[in-house]
Amino acid sequence: MPQEYIEIRGARENNLKNVSLRIPKRKITIFTGVWGSGKSSIVFDTIATESQRLLNENFSMFVRNFLPKYSQPDADAIENLSMSIVVDQKRMGSGSHSTVGTVTDINTILRLMFSRIGQPHVGPSNVFGFNDSKGMCPNCNGLGRKLDVDLNKFLDKSKSLNQGAILFPEYAVDSWGWNNLIINSRLFDPDKKLSKYTEKEMDALLYSKPMKIKTKFGAKEVNLTFEGIVTRFTNKYIKRCAGIFKSA
Repeated sequence: MPQEYIEIRGARENNLKNVSLRIPKRKITIFTGVWGSGKSSIVFDTIATESQRLLNENFSMFVRNFLPKYSQPDADAIENLSMSIVVDQKRMGSGSHSTVGTVTDINTILRLMFSRIGQPHVGPSNVFGFNDSKGMCPNCNGLGRKLDVDLNKFLDKSKSLNQGAILFPEYAVDSWGWNNLIINSRLFDPDKKLSKYTEKEMDALLYSKPMKIKTKFGAKEVNLTFEGIVTRFTNKYIKRCAGIFKSA
């Protein structure tokens, strides 16, 4: 195969003065020089910018509205460019959702590709993203690992509710959570050991969805919201923690 080149003629970005050069494709090319000699101006501001600008022109105007905007570099001609993956000189910020794909921006391109040619078709590009609520795994919230409750540390099934079977401090005996959210709900026998609970009773205690329960405070009847203790813990701590990781 004859050697192919990226052709640049008359590049004038930043401190470049009508620079013309040929860069071989399919080979590693290293630009070296003192500070201010124009290395970044050639690599990032000329080659990479034009490559990304040409790539974005392949998409519809609607899609382009969501993509970064690149102006045409100041040069007489830039030829034989193909798609580039740019790892720039900025300090990399890391988060739990950071990957090679997010760092290089290739994730956006891959999501667009799958949304257009993937079969069966499942929807727009955002549903292929782990940073979007429609695309992330509901079990791990897009983190790639699941945070969950260790029931062996959460419960002592040899005890009843009145004996302190729930080990999590928010449900300690005589606490507000224990008394108002568990005992006053009247959904469970407080003197029955958890080891004797039926599967249905245990599922209700741990995973019940929020429900309104009428109870009395003195002479008044009020509505309390009962929610499974693991469900409540997950919503209050794990999902909030996942949100913090996501924005980090």
